[in-house]
Amino acid sequence: MPIWCVCAAGDEGWAQMNVVVTGADGFVGRHLVARLVEQGHEVTAACRPTTDPPTWLDAGWRDAVQLVPFELTDLASIRAALSRRHDAVVHLAAVASVREAREDPGRAWVVNAAGTARLLDSVVGMRDGKHPAPRVLVVSSAEVYGSGPPSPRVESDPPCPQSSYAASKVGAEVAALEVWRRERLPVIVARPFTHTGPGQAPGYVVPSFVERLLAVRAGGNRKVPTGNLDPVRDLLDVRDVVTAYLALLSGGAPGETYNIARGEGISLRDVFQRVAALLGVSAEPYSDAALVRATDIPHLVGDASKLRRATGWAPTLTLEQTLRDMVNAQAH
Repeated sequence: MPIWCVCAAGDEGWAQMNVVVTGADGFVGRHLVARLVEQGHEVTAACRPTTDPPTWLDAGWRDAVQLVPFELTDLASIRAALSRRHDAVVHLAAVASVREAREDPGRAWVVNAAGTARLLDSVVGMRDGKHPAPRVLVVSSAEVYGSGPPSPRVESDPPCPQSSYAASKVGAEVAALEVWRRERLPVIVARPFTHTGPGQAPGYVVPSFVERLLAVRAGGNRKVPTGNLDPVRDLLDVRDVVTAYLALLSGGAPGETYNIARGEGISLRDVFQRVAALLGVSAEPYSDAALVRATDIPHLVGDASKLRRATGWAPTLTLEQTLRDMVNAQAH
């Protein structure tokens, strides 16, 4: 595999690679594909099959990005996506929200846990013996920690999932690390904490705040429906998270799990008020039962010391900058 040397946090110098990104058309996947192309890499973008033209794919990327249809429930689809020789795989494809997983827990397990096992077994089966095995970054979630004390979580804390989504992500981690132990495939697990940024769908908490507060600014009702605003979250910018993923492809140790976190907590109520202040509106949030999660984790903040020691990574974008960029993007 080509060598990537991290000279300092955010200062990467690495040889060209071919990287398979599953779920490349998703929120994080689009940011990751853009970063890889900007840095001169070739990307196999494995996406849900569609007959619509990929509006997210920049016209200038066409020579660097190969689109392939991809379904985690279809073994032939997985093998086709991996058929081109690759140096690394970043596995993002998943049932990606707590709400969606709760609607069909069985599907969440089939896609997230069984799908990850199927993908990694296919990577193992397609090694040619002539080239180093590709590095595989399996993206999990900090949701696997569940409820705990109001202190930053570390990787040695036992998973205690309290949603179908989080449980299926624990299953994906178990599947990934089993393949590493059995086959010595260089698999690394990432546990990102809550992240947001420009381009995230309104179904997620921060873009939903922006959307509803923009409506207030346009003359709508000052009373804004929200879910529970008491939970405290470690809120990152998706662009910093993508940087961490790339750092882990080189600096992460196979068989290890790494938190991606800012290490600071902020309540969702404070996030709401910050967005309102950026938009210059006075709004009154109220709890809407339809938006409240049955098992909210009260406090979910991470300790990313292990990642920092391994790669030098640290977040570079402030929450204020992230919120400002999201407001600007959604207002136009």
